[in-house]
Amino acid sequence: MNGRQLRTRFQGVAVVAAGLLALTACGSSAPADKSAGSGKDDKASAATRSVKHDAGTAEKVPAQPQRIVSVSVTMTGHLLALDAPVIASQATPPSVITDKQGFFTQWSDAAAKNSVKVAYQGFEPEVEKVLALKPDLIIGASSGAENAEKFYDKLSAVAPTLLYRHDDVSWQDLTARLGKDLGLEERATEVVAAHDKRVGEVKAAITVPKQSAALVRDNQSAMTVFTPESAQGRLLTSLGFTVLEPPAGKGQTQGGRSDFAEFSQEKVADTAKDSSLLFVSHTPEEITAATARPVWKDLPAVKDKRVYDLGLDTFRLDYYSAGNLIDKIEKSFG
Repeated sequence: MNGRQLRTRFQGVAVVAAGLLALTACGSSAPADKSAGSGKDDKASAATRSVKHDAGTAEKVPAQPQRIVSVSVTMTGHLLALDAPVIASQATPPSVITDKQGFFTQWSDAAAKNSVKVAYQGFEPEVEKVLALKPDLIIGASSGAENAEKFYDKLSAVAPTLLYRHDDVSWQDLTARLGKDLGLEERATEVVAAHDKRVGEVKAAITVPKQSAALVRDNQSAMTVFTPESAQGRLLTSLGFTVLEPPAGKGQTQGGRSDFAEFSQEKVADTAKDSSLLFVSHTPEEITAATARPVWKDLPAVKDKRVYDLGLDTFRLDYYSAGNLIDKIEKSFG
């Protein structure tokens, strides 16, 4: 379906919705839509502006959006932390890092509290399902598995659409940017300040190991090492750790990304050396199995019991999972 067809479809949905609303007004005393405002609020919600994002510049972005649909399950956590009016979100296939409907566990309770629906399940936007939700703003990603750039024109035909990279930026910087673009600057400042306060408290209470910290994932055929530039690396650095910088030019990167590199299992020892091992997004059972294999079991960190579990939800850091990671660090090093 092209942009013109989508606009026509959207207009059709709007006409049907208007008819249903008229019938409801005549035959029911149900309360008004909670998103509807009046007076000063109406004028504010009707105001629009241009917003520059990572896939271009969007026009007619509501100054105070009322119905946001997220086409990135990664971005949804950032939006919920800002108390943004998210009505629906993309979901991933359910797994150990999600709830039953495919929302990340770290913010699934917040999604339930805010009655966020599943827009669709999968990594490519289902534009017709987004259209049916009648959003006034669409938020998505321009990096990662749910990169929506090739769907940008179709999504923009439904509602103003903003896409953001989340792979090479801290969650705090992304939160601040979203706050500015959505008119939620004050809340963004509060969220980041609360996090910074917690970081300061834990940093003062823990003893970090003298060895560097290798932030790793094991997928059996290769080892992923998160760099100091990754969101995880930046958080550990802020807590006082020296994060291992993987050997330049010896690992595989994806699309020029600077947040991680992959190494073959044969290079585990040369890469990790004497570093403590901090596993990102593994179950305890997976960590036990990995460190029992020949390429891992003789590492100094394994022999000295300097192996730590950062939690299953640490693959994507947002306000919620960053808080959980800090709790893990406090428990392990406090």
